Amino acid sequence: MAKTAATPVDDQAPTADLLLKFRDKLFTSRTLCIPGTERTLSVVQAAVAVSASDEQAVSFLKSHPELEALE
Repeated sequence: MAKTAATPVDDQAPTADLLLKFRDKLFTSRTLCIPGTERTLSVVQAAVAVSASDEQAVSFLKSHPELEALE
């Protein structure tokens, strides 16, 4: 008699992480450095996107005077 391996079924599909987008009002491309860290964010085609769960990046982008949140 053959044995079958039981594999658990995941009822929850992986959810896509919500991205927040910001428009750069001055540059179409540049690298932004988050102060106090070694992290950088790339602006491409006048936009930068970060995960909504990345509180550090979201806070930095919201407070940056040359960026505006897109809806």
